[in-house]
Amino acid sequence: MDKKYLAKIIATDNEGLQMISACCAGAKVKISDIKFLQSNKIFLLSVERTKVELGQEDKKINSICKFDFVDRVKSKNIDQKKQDLVIELIGIDYLKNKDDYEINLLFNNNSHISLTTETIEVRLEDQNEIK
Repeated sequence: MDKKYLAKIIATDNEGLQMISACCAGAKVKISDIKFLQSNKIFLLSVERTKVELGQEDKKINSICKFDFVDRVKSKNIDQKKQDLVIELIGIDYLKNKDDYEINLLFNNNSHISLTTETIEVRLEDQNEIK
């Protein structure tokens, strides 16, 4: 796998977040690959996505979506006991609340995860191509 195809997108505003959202639309996420490292204020999501940004719809890639400065995580309709369940990420958006941001990860089956953060700091980093 040629390293130059491994994207790294860093978002610090709505525009960047929308770009990451577009790249992750339709990505598959396993429940066991969703992690909140509370002491580090890091929320991690491992996704299997299509390389839409290069127009390579036939290429599947494993990526890590990392959110920094996360204070709180709330989830709805996500059964954490079903570690093998795979859900589909539909998109990411956010709301501004007074001093905080609420970043919403929207999944199929009306499930979502909302992250309360001080600032928008999100990275999408490709790991490896799925053969």
